[in-house]
Formats: sequence, C-alpha cells, structure tokens
Amino acid sequence: MFDLGLTELLLIGIVALIIVGPKDLPVLFRRVGEFVGRMKGMAREFTSAMNDAADEAGMKDVAKTMRSASNPIKTGLDKVGETTKEFTSFDPLSETGKFALERQDASKKIREETAKRQNDTKVSSEVTKSEKNNKSKPKKKRTSENKK
Repeated sequence: MFDLGLTELLLIGIVALIIVGPKDLPVLFRRVGEFVGRMKGMAREFTSAMNDAADEAGMKDVAKTMRSASNPIKTGLDKVGETTKEFTSFDPLSETGKFALERQDASKKIREETAKRQNDTKVSSEVTKSEKNNKSKPKKKRTSENKK
C-alpha cells in the first residue's frame, strides 16, 4: 500500500523510540496496530458492499460476458467443442444412420449369395467328378465282361 521496506520501518522505529521513549513505545505500537486493524476491517466492509451492489446491478454477468467475448481462444475452443458434440452424438435414425444400415444389409446379402454360390460350385464340381467316375466305371465293367 505505502510500499515500506525493511529499512524504512527500522528508521521509523528508531525515530519513534527517540521521540516517545522506551516505556511508552509498546503502547504506541499496540494503538497503531489497532488503528491499522480497524482500517483494514473498514476497507473489507467497503469492498464487500461494493461487490454486493455490483451483484445486484448485474455487473458481474456483464463483466463475465465481456471477458468471454474478448477471449478469442476460448471462443474458438467453444466452437470446436460444439462441432465435436455433433460428431459424437450419432443418431442411428438419421439419414446417415439409415444409409449405414442399408449398406450393412446389402453387404450381408452379398456375403450370403457368395457363400451360396461357393457351396453350389463345390456341389456341382463334386457331382461332375462323380459322374466322370461313374462313366469310367461302366467302361471298366464292359471290358471286364468282354474278358469273361
């Protein structure tokens, strides 16, 4: 407040010791301390009264709005937060969600058809192999019948 350093306080103490005397010096310091305490209490009451008046007038809200408007970093981060909320709040019934479900159904149908065709191909190849084997077997019988 007054920006008194150690040397200034020491000088004031020495002057007070010379002027007041060693017997009355503790009483003087006690009274000065009480006076300073009262002044601090009055300053505290005045500050709290001014803060209450500012609260009633809505000055804190205005000050808060002005601080947030003057801080471009916070404003930019607020926009980023709003954008990320849009991405994280995925609604499965939205248009994008409907398209995703349609793609899943289509891919499932394709997999089923592919598996079915592979099974059909395996079965038909086995049937073809067995038919070839069957055709070759009667020829062997015929040759064996000729030998007899």
